[in-house]
Amino acid sequence: MQNPKLFKSSFAGVYPHYVNKAERKGRTKEEVDAIICWLTGYSQQELQRQIDDNASFEAFFDRAPQLNPNISKITGVICGYRVEDIEDPLMQKIRYMDKLIDELAKGKKMEKILRN
Repeated sequence: MQNPKLFKSSFAGVYPHYVNKAERKGRTKEEVDAIICWLTGYSQQELQRQIDDNASFEAFFDRAPQLNPNISKITGVICGYRVEDIEDPLMQKIRYMDKLIDELAKGKKMEKILRN
């Protein structure tokens, strides 16, 4: 499931789609940011810097301060693949983020999304 084109694509280019997906379902940009910060360890300012720098997904995750220790609790299917079974580490991180944003858009409570 490697996708070098996706890895090199801009996180900043995809980020507005995450926000739009959430907002169409009555959720907020702040919730999207909270999820991304929870997953990656970025502060709000660091997240904004990655967006402003037009970081690729590869750079975005390489620079992430620390992935959340509860990341292994993220399970389920995204894009036809079980996230916990994806072998490529970068693709798995991208799909974890996709899965969390999907859960937000589906109306799941933040406490459940953030695996509290």
